[in-house]
Amino acid sequence: MILKLIYTLFLALLVALFVGLGIDAFYPGPAAPDYPSDLNLQKSDCGDYPELKAKQERFDQDMKAYNEKSKNYNRNVSMIALTAAIMILIASLTLFSKIKMIADGILLGGVFTTAYGIIRGLMSENSKFRFLIVTIGLLIALVLGYIKFIRPKEKQEEIV
Repeated sequence: MILKLIYTLFLALLVALFVGLGIDAFYPGPAAPDYPSDLNLQKSDCGDYPELKAKQERFDQDMKAYNEKSKNYNRNVSMIALTAAIMILIASLTLFSKIKMIADGILLGGVFTTAYGIIRGLMSENSKFRFLIVTIGLLIALVLGYIKFIRPKEKQEEIV
């Protein structure tokens, strides 16, 4: 019994990692700008302070552009992850429904992937998008709970 539970959790984690690492492999994020090494020096150690100030301002602009790209990237990753999660959940409830232990692991992996998608959506820093992502997560949870836990009981009651 405990071995089945461990296997189910292990499979769930692998499914979520598969999605997350797949997204990273085929849709890499923006590269962060490197901090100029000469800005690590103290002002008194360097005679060309205006040049350092200009480098700092350039770096600040690069960081601002990177942060904007990251917000868009996180939004896109969130949408990709939620789409993958929905496909995984559908597969676990249909294709793998006969193999309970594997179906449960894949189902839980879809739940973990949904959580990953929501977290990435929260990192987009867009309040409307965050609301949309949480709404989608809530709908997934409600539909999943109904299909997995309530509907089978209703079918059993009809038989009796």
